Amino acid sequence: MEFENAGFGRVDSVRHLPIAEHGLIGDLRTVALVGTNGTIDWYCCPRFDAPSVFASILDTERGGSFALATDVPARTRQFYFPDTNVLITRFFAADGVGEIQDFMPVTDESREAGRHRLIRRVICVRGSLPFRARVAPRFDYGAAPHTVDLRHNQALFRSRSLSLALTATVTVERDGPDVWSRFKLLEGESAVFALDHLDGEVTPRACPRAEAEEQFEATVGFWRHWLAGSRYHGRWREMVHRSALSLKLLTYAPTGAVVAAPTTSLPEQIGGERNWDYRYVWVRDAAFCIYALLRLGFTSEAEAFMGFLFQRCLMRGDDATGPLQIMYGIDGRRDLPERRLPQLRGYLGSAPVRVGNSAATQLQLDVYGALIDSVYLYDKWGQPISSERWDAVAALVDWLCEHWDQPDEGIWETRGGRRDFLYSRVMCWVAIERAIRMANRRGLPADLLHWRENRDAVYRQIMRRGWSAERGSFVQYLDGTVLDASLLMMPLAKFVSPTDPKWLTTLDALATDLVSDSLVYRYDPEASPDGLRGTEGTFSICSFWYVEALARAGRLEEARLAFEKMLTYANHVGLYAEQIGPTGEQLGNFPQAFTHLALISAAFNLDRALG
Repeated sequence: MEFENAGFGRVDSVRHLPIAEHGLIGDLRTVALVGTNGTIDWYCCPRFDAPSVFASILDTERGGSFALATDVPARTRQFYFPDTNVLITRFFAADGVGEIQDFMPVTDESREAGRHRLIRRVICVRGSLPFRARVAPRFDYGAAPHTVDLRHNQALFRSRSLSLALTATVTVERDGPDVWSRFKLLEGESAVFALDHLDGEVTPRACPRAEAEEQFEATVGFWRHWLAGSRYHGRWREMVHRSALSLKLLTYAPTGAVVAAPTTSLPEQIGGERNWDYRYVWVRDAAFCIYALLRLGFTSEAEAFMGFLFQRCLMRGDDATGPLQIMYGIDGRRDLPERRLPQLRGYLGSAPVRVGNSAATQLQLDVYGALIDSVYLYDKWGQPISSERWDAVAALVDWLCEHWDQPDEGIWETRGGRRDFLYSRVMCWVAIERAIRMANRRGLPADLLHWRENRDAVYRQIMRRGWSAERGSFVQYLDGTVLDASLLMMPLAKFVSPTDPKWLTTLDALATDLVSDSLVYRYDPEASPDGLRGTEGTFSICSFWYVEALARAGRLEEARLAFEKMLTYANHVGLYAEQIGPTGEQLGNFPQAFTHLALISAAFNLDRALG
């Protein structure tokens, strides 16, 4: 498939679109990926972690899709309606110009909260154009059969566990398990397709043109009103606000949870096995999420996420991983069993396709630092921590003081065995240090003597065994010699001064070993085996950490150039996947919250440093 610049592409609904050739819409419960060819090829209903209905991004034949495009050759261009998450895909053909307005109304909890309506509004804006549509749901990741009942341009798709209703303002016909339509629009005319989730209280309902117009205006108004709460007015306002809007899309409103990404099994290497399900909540994201939301002025979202962490994630028990699990379901559940889906071939044949994530059972001690740092930030910039929440924090710190000095799987969730990862030690120090700060500032009860002894012991161990005189650098794990991009967090977490000579030589060593034209690899799998076959691309969050580390070190010209280069790797609507491949292609699950959080942080701190 050939693609031109600025989001243009040839209409093609059969072959795989590149990961980056998608925009995102959602209703704060789930999302849909819309390709630049007008096809929805990822949609889980009624929530992020539900089985897919459309998954042609993972298998063009068995995954299911909702194709909608001109019925003549056309170029396309995709963009967001300004300051919203309403996506516009435009078609430029010989006889006219048309566009699809894709959006999901954000419903009031008290009224039709279960409808989950997806609206596709087709408009001919110039000339005249023929269009075609095919709605081909494949329930339960393509494994469950379904029936179709077609009456008066309304199709009911029913599977054993989910029912959907499609209504249209044009004639639709049945073709086996699918429905299709061909229609022509003259300049100024429109057609509407609406896909509704049905349950006991939500019944099929048509979506006439007037209602679609009202829903469009209401959805635009919702997103613009929300974004108006941003306090960011710096140099990179457009990219920061797109990141904020994307982060909001990845929020599950009923609980306040933020998923790491809305997709599963998009590969870190084409044809490789590094394919994971990211539709869950990583505690590690907590500090970055709270920091970004509070810096931008979105205090209610920060409070909702804090509520999720305390009410649903702080489980008590004697598990091997301690009182805190590294990830949770969007409803707070702990059990996330991993399994493979043999019926789906994977993106460009990159099998296996996985759902669930067995990394949930790993020991990753850094998450304690992430959680307590987020509490510290919220206590400082949001609302003072309650006595009940302080008791929970103190219990976590007490547990950590007894368990920090042990190997774990680390931030990158390696499957090659536990090590004494330096980043985990740094974040253990962060957990204890931030708790001491809160106790001192607020006069809160704590075993401060015991906490200080352990904080200092962690610090001394890192300085003694985490520094390699041979490399002139801090290293990936104690007594080792290999490097790791997670070291970039050392000055960001305030463990070391950003101008400390030891840190500056570490920054130079990282630039030599892991940085490629501003792009940063996590680590070298050959030097530090991770238990998996194959390689991967550069990790986008690490690239933004690198920008921030350079800025804090006073190397502002380098930082600004690296940041501007990173912005060129965003897709046509400003979204980032997890990784960037050798030729600039986006790899991994898409879009990734972690990357957009790091972009916001880098932009904010670089802006401040530049003055």
